[in-house]
Amino acid sequence: MRTLFALLSGLVFGLGLITSGMTDPAKVKGFLDLIGPWDPSLAFVMGGAIAVGVFAFAAAKRRPRSWTGDAMEIPSSTVIDRRLIGGGVLFGIGWGIGGFCPGPALVALGGGFAPAGVFVAAMLVGMVLHDRWLLKR
Repeated sequence: MRTLFALLSGLVFGLGLITSGMTDPAKVKGFLDLIGPWDPSLAFVMGGAIAVGVFAFAAAKRRPRSWTGDAMEIPSSTVIDRRLIGGGVLFGIGWGIGGFCPGPALVALGGGFAPAGVFVAAMLVGMVLHDRWLLKR
C-alpha cells in the first residue's frame, strides 16, 4: 500500500509540475528576472501550493498516523540558525542559476530534458558533501 501511495503522489506531483510549467527553467528565470519581461505565473503556482499546504498540514497535525499507517512525523523546530539561512541562500542561488529546484529537475530529467541532468548531478554532489562534511560536525 505504501508503494501505491508513493507512486500516486509522485504522479500527481509530477503532472502538476509539468502542467504549471515548473519543469521549464525559462519559466522560473522569467519570474526571477525583475528587470526584463517579468512572468508572474510562478507566484500563482506558489500561492496555490501554499494554500493547499496550509490545509494539508492542519489536517495532518490532527492525525496520529498517515494513510499508510506510519506515524506522522511533522517537523516541530522553529529555530532559525546559520545552517538554515545558509541552506536557503544556496538553494536560492542554485534555483536562480539553474532555473530548477529538486522536484522539477527530477521530473524534467525523467522527461528527457538533458540540461536537467547537470542540475541533478550537482544536487547529488551537494547531498554527498553535506552528509560527509556537515553531518560530522
